[in-house]
Amino acid sequence: MSIRLGTLEELVLLAVANLGRESYAVSVQQRIEQSGMSAPTMGAIYTTLERLEKKGMLRSRLGDVTPRPGGRRKRFYELTGTGSAALVDMRSARDRLWEGLKLDKQAGS
Repeated sequence: MSIRLGTLEELVLLAVANLGRESYAVSVQQRIEQSGMSAPTMGAIYTTLERLEKKGMLRSRLGDVTPRPGGRRKRFYELTGTGSAALVDMRSARDRLWEGLKLDKQAGS
């Protein structure tokens, strides 16, 4: 049975996978924006990270306090086996949809 992901969930999982164990909310948002996508709000990022952790697709850990007055601890995320499997399922589904598709770049002009 394949795991269903929303678009933002997929983007967040991909960003975390790209960033590795040192990914946190701000870096996830920046990585999505660097990919050419519109940057989601931080609220949407935090909500999605929390939801994906509850689904078992991510795990998190608290880092050290940042070295500045009033510094806070960052929550770092990493992909789990379930998260990795969900990404593979999504890629397979997308590949099947793209198979045999012929697009004309001029068609939208």
